[in-house]
Amino acid sequence: MTLRRRDFLHLSAGAAALPALSRFAWADTYPSRSGRIIVGFPPGTSSDICARLIGQWLSEKLGQQFVVENKTGAGTNIAAEAVVQATPDGYSLLWITQTNAINATLYKSLKFNFIKDIEPVAGVITVPTVMMVNPAVPAKTVGEFIAYAKANPGKINMSSPGIGSANHVLGELFQMMTGTKLTHIPYKGSQFPDLLSGQVQVTFNPLPSSMAFIKDGKLRALAVTATKRQPVLPDVPTVSESVPGYDGTAWFGIGAPKNTPKDIVAKLNSTINAGLADPALKKKLEDLGGVPMSVTPAEFAKFIANEAEKWAKVVKFANLKVD
Repeated sequence: MTLRRRDFLHLSAGAAALPALSRFAWADTYPSRSGRIIVGFPPGTSSDICARLIGQWLSEKLGQQFVVENKTGAGTNIAAEAVVQATPDGYSLLWITQTNAINATLYKSLKFNFIKDIEPVAGVITVPTVMMVNPAVPAKTVGEFIAYAKANPGKINMSSPGIGSANHVLGELFQMMTGTKLTHIPYKGSQFPDLLSGQVQVTFNPLPSSMAFIKDGKLRALAVTATKRQPVLPDVPTVSESVPGYDGTAWFGIGAPKNTPKDIVAKLNSTINAGLADPALKKKLEDLGGVPMSVTPAEFAKFIANEAEKWAKVVKFANLKVD
């Protein structure tokens, strides 16, 4: 059978339109099944706590379950790689943190390029980190701690979730700016049992997973790492009040595999931003010490690039390396 030219052109035009129609259909029906937010930290950490709040919000507003899946290991790179390799359809999301931006410089042989292979979707919150010590440490202020550390070089243990984690790099920044020498102890699991027992003496940890220990008096907050005092800890000074120029605010956000349809990214972004403006969810995040970070995907991408550049300088100065 021979097709007339007019019929052929109609069929060709229809075929060319199919990808676009399918793409718009995805956005219109998305999500049609459950999704997951992959977190590179263990349950009970600040990332896990906040990711579950956002997952609950997405579940309620989009009508499908968004569950948190904890994939720990390799300094959050296992979680990031899982999302990089996932189908770019909006059902596999990455909980992005400062650690991911640090890893872009810290790791030399990753199977992916975080900046190029993850699509920024939405910022969630900025999170001040708190410098905490075991109550047995005699220092009550940052100044006293610096003097104590200089009198005991290498004898004070500093815990973190791993080499190159945001907690670790904030501690390295502190040492770089104060001339102190702490012994870094990385943990694959929770650092808190050894902090509470006194086997390690100090940590730089995000506020959400620190508040309960501070309020119960189990750990002593010496300072917050943001440049301003925090409403949830109004009597706790900033590190910069004793160490001018110190700024170590952590942050959390959501990413997706590269080439995730832009209309799906936009739908997720608008839904998350609506949550950050919702009084109930906003209060929960603020009670954890977080400040809502409502930005567009493009603004979040620029923010991540700037953070990667900032922390690359600390990684290089401290000569941080991973095995």
